[in-house]
Amino acid sequence: MMTNEEWRFAMAQYMVLIPDDYDAWEAMTPQQRNEVYAEHEVFAARLARGGHRVTGGAELTLPRTARTVRSGPDGITVTDGPYTEAVEQLSGYYLIETDDLPDLEQACGILAHHVPIEIRQLGRAVEDDVMVVAAEART
Repeated sequence: MMTNEEWRFAMAQYMVLIPDDYDAWEAMTPQQRNEVYAEHEVFAARLARGGHRVTGGAELTLPRTARTVRSGPDGITVTDGPYTEAVEQLSGYYLIETDDLPDLEQACGILAHHVPIEIRQLGRAVEDDVMVVAAEART
């Protein structure tokens, strides 16, 4: 876990979440899928040109391979399949370090013409930040 001082000076980290319609994906021809993969190569090159650093990411397997774990009064229950029945499911993600969120947003536009892309900053919850400020004020 990072110290408060490390959090202050670290480059911001973001998770780029990519949903997809898996029925549509499975209906694509190999050529159409290769075109989608080519867009990701363009995206990666654009990130590099913008000074963003990709620190992780992956394509996820089909939702039907998911396992959902729940904990309740009777113990842990594990079921097959995704948690939700939505048409769009999370299909992949990138972890990116950057100090230029507006440019990252523009880069994500490369992938966003098929599906909306979600960007979330990694880090502490707002409540944690309030607690850290309060703790620092007491010292």
